Amino acid sequence: MDVRARYFIEPKSRSEILTLLNYRSMIRMPFLVLGGGSNMLFTGNFEGLVIHISSKGIQWKEDVDGTVLVTAEAGELWDDLVGFCVGKGWAGLENLSLIPGTVGAAPVQNIGAYGVEVKDCIESVHYVMTDSGKEMHLKSGECQFGYRDSIFRNSLKRRCIILDVTFRLSAGDSEEKPGTAHLKLDYGTIRKELEDQGISSPTIADVRNVVCAIRRRKLPDPAEIGNAGSFFRNPVVDEATRDRLSSAFPTLPSFPDTTGKYKIPAAWLIQQCGWKGFRDGDAGVHAMQPLVLVNYGLASGEQITSLMQRIIESVQNRFGILLQSEVNII
Repeated sequence: MDVRARYFIEPKSRSEILTLLNYRSMIRMPFLVLGGGSNMLFTGNFEGLVIHISSKGIQWKEDVDGTVLVTAEAGELWDDLVGFCVGKGWAGLENLSLIPGTVGAAPVQNIGAYGVEVKDCIESVHYVMTDSGKEMHLKSGECQFGYRDSIFRNSLKRRCIILDVTFRLSAGDSEEKPGTAHLKLDYGTIRKELEDQGISSPTIADVRNVVCAIRRRKLPDPAEIGNAGSFFRNPVVDEATRDRLSSAFPTLPSFPDTTGKYKIPAAWLIQQCGWKGFRDGDAGVHAMQPLVLVNYGLASGEQITSLMQRIIESVQNRFGILLQSEVNII
């Protein structure tokens, strides 16, 4: 989207982030903390301060239980961190390969893919309050993680800046003992992809390579066509609602989650309503993945949100399910 900020600043270290908070006149104006911008849709110019976090650095240490604690600065690119950890033979993040964005944004919406959520590996989150400049730590269990949700999207939204995130990973692969990590292979087509490649004893690197290949096939490259990845959350319903929908729509797919409820693929709902491949001017629904809204060139943020609302209404009218945006609309 061709949008502008009234003010823009790019702190490249933790100390620069903390120094920024001393300029109270800047923080009193509307501000927006930006990571990679991969999960944001701007509907117009931002009449305030955009703070683009660009701090870099990765540190690690082995714990007594054989795990590794990895602390990454908020501005590190997420997939760079995943690649770094896989290269070291540390297991846990490989299913989250090729997700765009930065480390600091990962816990905000509890990013997830292929049977893994980032909360599964987070040890703690280190952040600073914008009103007081006080640095704080939250353990994973205190972050109120949920499906694409956390305390950082709710009570701490726009009240803090994440400085770094610490992950607890398994020291799984090494040259002496490859493939000993506890890998998660049963979500989506990971296991089939491995079998197709003749890999019977996969390593962490094998899983990362397969996940990257699947994502490249399924999702459009933002460098080639504007998109924010999956635009909608998969709705979660109780058993009674799932049974009612399955009775009316026998081909309805559903998957149990950890809370005893069921996830319904939003992509299936959208496709059933005829939106796959739809285009209105330069705003459209991707031809291969109906979960992705795309900008073919000159679509405005308002045109994308208008298309979003039309999709939400059609799904609700047909299935009685209210889709929710996974994208932050500014």
